[in-house]
Amino acid sequence: MGATLTLIGLESSCDDTAAAVVRHASGARPEILSSVVAGQTDLHAPFGGVVPEIAARAHAEKVDICVEAALAEAGVGLAALDAIAVTAGPGLIGGVLSGVMCAKGLAAASGLPLVGINHLAGHALTPRLTDGLAFPYLILLVSGGHCQFLMVRGAEDFTRLGGTIDDAPGEAFDKTARLLALPQPGGPAVEAEAAAGDPARFTFPRPLLDRPGCDLSFSGLKTALLRARDALIAEKGGLTRADRADLCAGFQAAVRDVLVEKSRRAITLYLQEGPDSPAIAVAGGVAANASLRAALRVLAEEAGLRFVAPPLRLCTDNAAMIAWAGIERFRAGHCDDMTLAARPRWPLDTVSPAMLGTGKKGAKA
Repeated sequence: MGATLTLIGLESSCDDTAAAVVRHASGARPEILSSVVAGQTDLHAPFGGVVPEIAARAHAEKVDICVEAALAEAGVGLAALDAIAVTAGPGLIGGVLSGVMCAKGLAAASGLPLVGINHLAGHALTPRLTDGLAFPYLILLVSGGHCQFLMVRGAEDFTRLGGTIDDAPGEAFDKTARLLALPQPGGPAVEAEAAAGDPARFTFPRPLLDRPGCDLSFSGLKTALLRARDALIAEKGGLTRADRADLCAGFQAAVRDVLVEKSRRAITLYLQEGPDSPAIAVAGGVAANASLRAALRVLAEEAGLRFVAPPLRLCTDNAAMIAWAGIERFRAGHCDDMTLAARPRWPLDTVSPAMLGTGKKGAKA
């Protein structure tokens, strides 16, 4: 394996079509030579959430354009690449399939190796791309569709310490935004409203804090917010701007408090490993929430751990993380062939029992 690797990554698991070129020389910091993201917010806005069929069609239309733009921005051609990395799951199957088929076409035309990447591994390995974290480290992977605490021992060695048994925080933020007539995506909209609100006005539950372990639940919190909203509407005939801001602030505070307390428990389990350079990282779209970042930073300092939160542009879905995960896998000697399949479900921890049950297509998370 060459001392310097240059890979292009493709990402299309949800509602962002992305391509990026990353280069890494052994012993040096990785370089993101380009990162192109084509969002679909405007396409889904009229429907209050992501519509899978619309997303899949948009990916099919944009993925090759993003690849061309990423190569141009990086100033390289296919001949300068060592391999092609692509998100092969988990995600909305139509979108994942669009990316995988494009990557296969590029690999067939160029003769380059193909490296299939678990989207969650892309998020989980981002702290190594941005900050060079050494294994093992603890990560809170918190996004629109997933939430779990992972012990990251290697590029393909993940142990789940706990996770959500129902809605992920990102889903809860999106649903809260819809309940309060805020735009999508819900996370940024709720956070913006919460900035002007009083988090103490409403008493929202902190689910599962009365039970041991690191598992999480947010569906009951969403229901509590719905009831508080309905009570205000019944009393006043509607919501004031202050009401909405206070609801958002209370909801955000509850999510933050649960994640921080569960992180505290996960840190205790992680430190039992006796890591040489203990660190906790946060990644995924909800990791962009400033309130959560600040609280986790304080927690890490109290526990004597290094805290890593990637730049906001690398928290949300992007292809730089996929290219980097591809470099990690490829350098370890792993690649795929044309039988690489798009997978709607693909747990990182293949040993622990599935959090959300299993079906014909395998474990969900």
